[in-house]
Amino acid sequence: MSKKQHTYELTVAWTGDLGSDTSAYDAYSCDHLVRVGNKTAIEASSDAARHNPEDLFVASLSSCHMLWYLHLCATNGIVVTGYIDDAIGTMQEEAKGDGRFVDVLLRPRVSIGAGGDVELAKRLHEEAHRFCFIANSVNFPVRCEPSIDISTV
Repeated sequence: MSKKQHTYELTVAWTGDLGSDTSAYDAYSCDHLVRVGNKTAIEASSDAARHNPEDLFVASLSSCHMLWYLHLCATNGIVVTGYIDDAIGTMQEEAKGDGRFVDVLLRPRVSIGAGGDVELAKRLHEEAHRFCFIANSVNFPVRCEPSIDISTV
């Protein structure tokens, strides 16, 4: 089977010039826009009021896992009626200011349709983890602690 190669292109544009460029550390903001094609731009920064790269990184891991999980459930007869992941990323910053992520914990809470196989629904998280492109690209543990319940609706 031949390998597929995917390319992702985007633009990151700094919007934080406050009038004096980067003449001093407090003379600019870290605001920027992330644009991918014609999609809605993401307002980003290191400021807590906007998405920062670390938030988006953890979101990428959570989103990738969820999308694979939903796919696997659909192809295995598990009807997902709700999915919420309260993911936590842990980054360790060193004294000099450099740092790295050391762990991400995904905590998906999944509701499945009445009569669904709870054990299969749990196992499919393991399979989703193996398929997740983003999780396969990092050098730290991405753990998953799912909970599954049967939807009453």
